[in-house]
Amino acid sequence: QVHLVESGGGLVQAGGSLRVSCVASGRTISRSSMGWFRQAPGKARELVAVISGGGATTYTAQSVKGRFTISRDNAKNTVSLQMNSLEPEDTAVYYCAAEPMVVGSLPRADYWGQGTQVTVSS
Repeated sequence: QVHLVESGGGLVQAGGSLRVSCVASGRTISRSSMGWFRQAPGKARELVAVISGGGATTYTAQSVKGRFTISRDNAKNTVSLQMNSLEPEDTAVYYCAAEPMVVGSLPRADYWGQGTQVTVSS
């Protein structure tokens, strides 16, 4: 069992930066791919970024490429998402996930965090 807790969300102006982090407990996540999803009001949950267990491989959604960076610190059992040049369209609840995947068009993960709100004002 893995328990994921996100932190770092908040309100920021467009063009600003924010870093959200996720701490895992229960067992090490060093062998697990980790990722971030987000869900805006009235929209489906979408995959934002994924990082492999060792951190060598990452995936970033086209909508955030060049602005968001996923990273991890396995010694601290944490994964983070650095978000720069934020836009109002980035407003959403951001969810940390262990072993994230998209099956068909449906988001899936072995474990989910409770989510942290990110609001970008124009």
